[in-house]
Amino acid sequence: MSSGRVILKKGEGRAWKAGGLWIYDNEIAGVQGEFENGDLVQVEDFDGYGLGRGFLNTCSKIRVRMMTRNPKQDIDRAFLNTRVRAAWEYRKQTVDTGSCRVIFGEADFLPGLVVDKFSQVLVVQSLALGIDRLKGMILEELCKVLGEDGVEIQGIYERSDAKVRRLEGMEPFKGFLGKPFDPQVEIQENGVRYLVDVAEGQKTGFFLDQKYNRQAIQRLCRDASVLDCFTHTGSFALNAGLAGAREVLGVDASELGVEQAKKNARLNGLEDRVQFVCADVFELLPELEKKGEQFDVVILDPPAFTKSQSSVKNAVKGYREINLRGIRLVRPGGYLATCSCSHFMTDELFTQTLRQAAGQAHRRLRLVERRAQAPDHPVLWAAENSYYLKFYIFQVCEEL
Repeated sequence: MSSGRVILKKGEGRAWKAGGLWIYDNEIAGVQGEFENGDLVQVEDFDGYGLGRGFLNTCSKIRVRMMTRNPKQDIDRAFLNTRVRAAWEYRKQTVDTGSCRVIFGEADFLPGLVVDKFSQVLVVQSLALGIDRLKGMILEELCKVLGEDGVEIQGIYERSDAKVRRLEGMEPFKGFLGKPFDPQVEIQENGVRYLVDVAEGQKTGFFLDQKYNRQAIQRLCRDASVLDCFTHTGSFALNAGLAGAREVLGVDASELGVEQAKKNARLNGLEDRVQFVCADVFELLPELEKKGEQFDVVILDPPAFTKSQSSVKNAVKGYREINLRGIRLVRPGGYLATCSCSHFMTDELFTQTLRQAAGQAHRRLRLVERRAQAPDHPVLWAAENSYYLKFYIFQVCEEL
């Protein structure tokens, strides 16, 4: 057991004291005792007051990821069961749990760990050294808790292949944890059926955070022509088709994603009205505009254009460009659904960018609805990175 003690500088640890879970390298006055990276250590304020316990990693700028505010708390199986049980009970009260994010890292007080449930399969992503050591025990307790509700997990796949693991001194990894199974997993969400590729799909295979945003666009799409940009595996497009859209075009630059989207369309019997093409959205939108194409509903669900503060300016240009083009492709009186999934793109900056795009397109935007990520991706107010998805639905009105 580690005897390590982390001593904070005077006046530091403000994020932790406000309810967050991180202690940064520049907040620490020193580390005493023996420890290895990934060990649990005591964290004390400058005056010796105990602040709690967390995982220390000198390889990371996030030097300590805190697990508890009780300096005497054992981080054992019973403790982890309590954390996991609380996360599952919260999901049962707030979302459809057929497929959902069961553990969302810091927002569920298990920093660095994400677990998605796709029907009876779990997909885990471990991004911090300390929590990685407890991963097996956490998954055992999670399966036990789910089993109490009659949910028998049939397989677990790990998608810890993100490059950020290297910042923790760990190598990326993906593969089966336990007995192999067919990685093409069928799920149902909002009445739409999908095949989720947990091994080769983006991140954990499917973006569960947009679940209720996809549902929100359904009422706008009956008898409509719909353009779904950055469609990935077709989720927004298929929700539009299921809602009775007259015609839907989904666009993505990934051939793998488009092929999966076509399979999903066939799975739902929508291939006659929901079509998909593999193309660069930034190139396709100007081409559609030149042809005079217009749609009743345009959906923009791009990947994160920025994953660091240093690239925000370039991201703003990207968001402004696609929204300008998207707005111009909406028939007057039609609707634009648009979002950003980067927490570096703040609400204020994103809305400012949308206003600029609307002004350049000479259109008025009337707000229908403002949304965020689904409740199974909870926002912990003291952890700014847990709030990342900004989703807006506008009616596009007459020219300025």
